[in-house]
Amino acid sequence: MKVLYTLDSLNRGGTETLVLDVCRNAKRFGLDLTFVATGGGDLEDEFKNSGANYIRLNREFPLDPNLVWKLRQIIKENKIEIIHCHQPVESFHFYLATLGLKNVKCVQTHHGGGLFLSNNKNRLMAKFITPRMDANIACSRGLFPWLRKEIGVDTSKNFYLVYNGVDPKRLEPHGDSLKKELGFDENSFLLGMVANFMSTKTKDQMTVCRALPKVFEEFENANFVFVGGIAEDGEEYFDECIKFCDENGIGEKVFFLGKRDDIPNVLNSLDIFVFSTLHEGLPIALIEAMLAKVPVISTDIAPNLEATDNGKCVETFKPKNAQELSDKILKLLKDKDLRNNLAEDAYNHAQQNFSIEAHFRALKTLYFDLLKSMETTDKQDENPHDSEDTKKSDSIFGLD
Repeated sequence: MKVLYTLDSLNRGGTETLVLDVCRNAKRFGLDLTFVATGGGDLEDEFKNSGANYIRLNREFPLDPNLVWKLRQIIKENKIEIIHCHQPVESFHFYLATLGLKNVKCVQTHHGGGLFLSNNKNRLMAKFITPRMDANIACSRGLFPWLRKEIGVDTSKNFYLVYNGVDPKRLEPHGDSLKKELGFDENSFLLGMVANFMSTKTKDQMTVCRALPKVFEEFENANFVFVGGIAEDGEEYFDECIKFCDENGIGEKVFFLGKRDDIPNVLNSLDIFVFSTLHEGLPIALIEAMLAKVPVISTDIAPNLEATDNGKCVETFKPKNAQELSDKILKLLKDKDLRNNLAEDAYNHAQQNFSIEAHFRALKTLYFDLLKSMETTDKQDENPHDSEDTKKSDSIFGLD
């Protein structure tokens, strides 16, 4: 099965991590995978070495006709059968690139990222392109009503549920622990959160900052680390969090570490993982913490509950409720057995539902169904990519 994956950016984030895991495991699950990047980023070298057929292009404009032309060439030359996109701008370019190509199916996964919350252009593009995809994937049940309400798309038609998957092998730690790096005693407590700082404030690191003074009053040997970069226009929010910590006397116990390429080491060093997010599709960072056997405290929003067996294997708190978060942190710090039990339950649940194996099983079922639907079309064509409709469309793109 010849499949093409694409991303517009290779910066470190949940979607990029998911796609990287897919690229690394595609051959093992029987996919001949081509990966096309139309922009660069921190993870570019890892994608190059992922085992997928890596192709690097550049998108010059919001709508780039030259990119469409190049994508069409790649699709035909590699005899691509399935194209899988993860953002509306990618989907729109591939929609144009596949006009007239009868035996190519386009799939789009909706991750529900914070980008949509502040970008009307993305919302409009999603509303336009979604009904034109051959299949749409929502990565959680909780995302269906959000897409209907916020984007205005009909999720009753041509939508499928496929959970995100994480490769546990990627989470194996290596090298020194983060505690040692920061000069902490191994018997001290280290709490942390992995999420980028965004202008939409959807990861809500500020609520964590507000919860910490009470925690540090009772546990002087506790520290907190924020791991994550600063997204576009997120500098002001990042500065707000630092200022709060400094003004409330906890600046020396809260560490803003920025982007890290050693997340397994970070997770392996944490005693508690805090996830204060306000909006998610299905959170990769949360699933990674569960698979790393770190006890978790998360907001009780629907996608987080869906990822954690309705909150049974984590402690939960109401969004933006710093007092409740403080209480939950203190509860776990005081009870080692509770921490261990939660971590074990969360690990088992994540292994069963959000492993890379489970993800590929669902993906391949969908892909095969799409390919089966094409079996009755143009069977007499020796090369379905060179049908008469294809040739007519090629003339539009200057390929004839």
